[in-house]
Amino acid sequence: MKAVILAGGRGTRLSEETHLKPKPLVEAHGKPLIWHIMKNYSNHGINEFIVLAGYKGHMLKEYFANFWLNDADVTFDLSEPKLDVHSKRGEAWKVTVIDSGLETLTGGRLGFLRGLVSDTFLLTYGDGVSNVDVKKLIDFHKRSASLATLTAVQPPARFGALNLVDNIVNGFEEKPVGDGGWVNGGYFVLEPRVLDYIKSDKDSFESDILPGIAREGQLKAFKHDGFWQPVDTIRDLERLTLALEAGELTW
Repeated sequence: MKAVILAGGRGTRLSEETHLKPKPLVEAHGKPLIWHIMKNYSNHGINEFIVLAGYKGHMLKEYFANFWLNDADVTFDLSEPKLDVHSKRGEAWKVTVIDSGLETLTGGRLGFLRGLVSDTFLLTYGDGVSNVDVKKLIDFHKRSASLATLTAVQPPARFGALNLVDNIVNGFEEKPVGDGGWVNGGYFVLEPRVLDYIKSDKDSFESDILPGIAREGQLKAFKHDGFWQPVDTIRDLERLTLALEAGELTW
């Protein structure tokens, strides 16, 4: 099964980093976001990826082109074009990078998958890191026999909460779970027929495609109560980095 990663947006809310690189290449704990995303998929046996690039997409191609070299121990002989590789630490990944356009919206980017996927496939964004159990997600999708399955998550509240009894503060809850509402966590399992819903490059997957599938009763939700961190701001990036440093993610 192939995993598709949407990696074409400009990431303007994280402009401190994205004015230099596409958001999937922003680093957390020494590795790009896209590496963390792919690592979780790989831990569940998914090793074939399609990256739908756009903004600064050439940098994603360069990252994967130099992937093995950057993780290898090498000796360069500068008197001639020669290098000796002593050891390399690669990944068993096959990665296809597609230029899906600079102004294309998320639904339109999926249109570039025509001819590349012919069976059930996975989809996620290149800026959200999670330890979602991909095998359980796939099994849920197959049992539901639906056209599309999304991962539902409960995000942490933006602010700390007070533990109040009448007017007395009994304590503080620094990172309470959200208000009980579930949101789209961005990890999907999709059938190829989803691509038939895409009409133009200006279609939004979230606003144009998913609502239509939902109206037909063909959109299911897999609830994930583990780690999930989208990276839209520097504060989000700091939270992810702290979680990685604390060992909350096993890779």
